[in-house]
Amino acid sequence: MIKQLLSRSLLSLSLIGSLMLGLAAPLHAADYTIDTKGAHAFIQFRIKHLGYSWLYGRFNDFEGDFSYDPDKPEASSVKVKIDVASIDSNHAERDKHLRGDDFLDVEKYPTATFVSTSFTPTGEDTAELKGELTLRGVTKPITIAVTEIGAGKDPWGGYRQGFTGKTEFALKDFGIDYDLGPASRTVELILDVEGIAKTMM
Repeated sequence: MIKQLLSRSLLSLSLIGSLMLGLAAPLHAADYTIDTKGAHAFIQFRIKHLGYSWLYGRFNDFEGDFSYDPDKPEASSVKVKIDVASIDSNHAERDKHLRGDDFLDVEKYPTATFVSTSFTPTGEDTAELKGELTLRGVTKPITIAVTEIGAGKDPWGGYRQGFTGKTEFALKDFGIDYDLGPASRTVELILDVEGIAKTMM
């Protein structure tokens, strides 16, 4: 009887220990959907106006997903698709011009895409994300400086992961040669992404 009780006790302790180890185990790789539905992701840009000030804008409609493993970040990947006609610089006439063939030519090139090619950690919470940006029918490599903002469970039973990133490129690299002056030849992109895990963590 005593042997049976000891055996059951040891089994219970073993099960509790396994459960505790499971709870303490590090998170594994996960696939995330970028939370554009809840407006918790942003693709913004800024460009100098005549060298005197900054003009800001954003793209309101986009979608994408990414994979991220905190134990193996170099295996991360990202894909994003942007509706370029959704450009919004808070000025209707300017936006109409930006959608035209002087700039984005949205009738001919309605979407832009970004597909990552590598993710290289550069610090405890920073990394260098490289990939191919296709804009106005031209595909070029770009590099995004990425910072991890945080990760964890949300109030609705899901799991979220967030990053911010910055990059810049010359307009002429993507076939935009409209003369805005020497101070306005490059544009900066500011990317803030919050993803929702596709499966329960």
